[in-house]
Amino acid sequence: MTTTSTLTADTYPVGDLELTRLGYGAMQLAGPHVFGPPADRDEAIAVLRTAVELGINHVDTADFYGPHVTNEIIREALAPYRGVHIVTKVGARRDDQGGWPHARSPKELTQQVHDNLNRLGLDTLDVVNLRVGGIEAPEPGSIAHQFEALAELQRAGLVRHLGLSTVTAEQLAEAQQIAPVVCVQNLYNLARREDDDLVALTAEQGIAYVPYFPLGGFTPLQSAELSSVADELGTTPMSVALAWLLQRSPSILLIPGTSSVAHLRQNVAAAALRLPPDMVARLDAIGGQPATGS
Repeated sequence: MTTTSTLTADTYPVGDLELTRLGYGAMQLAGPHVFGPPADRDEAIAVLRTAVELGINHVDTADFYGPHVTNEIIREALAPYRGVHIVTKVGARRDDQGGWPHARSPKELTQQVHDNLNRLGLDTLDVVNLRVGGIEAPEPGSIAHQFEALAELQRAGLVRHLGLSTVTAEQLAEAQQIAPVVCVQNLYNLARREDDDLVALTAEQGIAYVPYFPLGGFTPLQSAELSSVADELGTTPMSVALAWLLQRSPSILLIPGTSSVAHLRQNVAAAALRLPPDMVARLDAIGGQPATGS
């Protein structure tokens, strides 16, 4: 009932980078609640190196994960990054209590770019996403002042490409008047489909759409229909949920995170899972609106 494809052959252009549609999200390499060091640093390093061995060629991170923890582990595991692209984000920081206060002034954004460069051991960051919304949804308002600061760093050669995170279509359009946007990273998954229109818009414009919380985030996906489809295919519900996203739109890139090599291998297997049309239709109904992706 399924067909397979080769992970490393399934790519999407992000600016002048050709990224595998399955990437790796490094958030879970830090300790509990993305704060402090991991329980098993050796396993964290093994996860990153295994991801590259399996054909994944981009890692999503942020210097405020930990803070600083994930970037330091990434550098230890992967530098000098031969064939691996690093995508990071700026716009937040961690306080002493583990909170996530905004950090969006031009001065703060500039410092965050330099922090990422220094801890990753890079001269130029492949992609920097400006994170401007809340935890789960965009916040209205202009983002021009912040995006202009990043565009200036791009002109200085510190950043190769720019992206956005947790934004509206209007904020995307505003940013595009300042500099090209190569990716948008918003909350989107099988059950949370508020961004259906933006998924379609970014596909039309050749912009990568990178859903965060692809498996539900703080509330893991739970659905009898999802479990039923997984049972019929002899796989896990989470693998089906990832496969559905990859089939939802050709411009979707996934960055599921894990601190386990075994779980990483399950995620990679999901990239090779092809859902037949009848199962896609059943899964589409979970979100309450039919999806129209290819």
